[in-house]
Amino acid sequence: MNEKPLILVTNDDGITAPGLRALIDVMNELGDVIVVAPDSPQSGMGHAITANSTIYCTAITIDEGPQIEYSSSGTPVDCVKLAVNEILNRKPDICVSGINHGSNSSINVIYSGTMSAAVEAGIEGIPAIGFSLLDYDWEANFEATKSYVKRITKKVLEHGLPEGVVLNVNFPKLKEKDIKGIRICRQAKAYWQEDFDKRTNPHGKQYYWLSGKFVNEDKGEDTDEWALENGYVSLVPVKFDLTAHHAIQKLNSLGFNEE
Repeated sequence: MNEKPLILVTNDDGITAPGLRALIDVMNELGDVIVVAPDSPQSGMGHAITANSTIYCTAITIDEGPQIEYSSSGTPVDCVKLAVNEILNRKPDICVSGINHGSNSSINVIYSGTMSAAVEAGIEGIPAIGFSLLDYDWEANFEATKSYVKRITKKVLEHGLPEGVVLNVNFPKLKEKDIKGIRICRQAKAYWQEDFDKRTNPHGKQYYWLSGKFVNEDKGEDTDEWALENGYVSLVPVKFDLTAHHAIQKLNSLGFNEE
């Protein structure tokens, strides 16, 4: 008898987030599900780890179902590390992260706790996917994403991923019938134009709220931003080798070893 795939599920919006619950529902159809997720929202944590304080991890039941769940005080990356090194008795066949409430397309992938959890799994040699919906509302409707989440996850379970690659999948905020399909894309060259709202508390001490505007000047039709704006699911292969290979020859020519 074939063993069911072991599926690790995590996120950055916290263990009670509706997006995570939707992802668990889909994964329960595909294999044995272990959930290790933060006990509170951890959006924008990137690849942060907890090194200077304790981490707690507790078995918990949020919803009925066959999944086994753990709630952790750590970051999304901590959750993956804990799962692989302490909780699971074997390496999972896949790690899925999300479904995030909000976009992780373009430069957002750098800041994303959702995607950093997937990247950490990739570093551990586990095929991994981060899923995000372009809807920041806590009550966002994830039904339109489920068939695509299932299809993409099944393909990765069947075929694996290239070494050193994880997938960044974003969904437009559309009804399922209005989604045109999946486009494999590159990450758009965009950025955040930050704005700090400076305020003063009742004790006279200044503090700041970060806000900003997303600026996309990349009009390429092969980008994730174009795909999402035009009704497609964007799928971007992401690598975690940050070496700028194209720059090595140029840097060698500069003579750094010369006095």
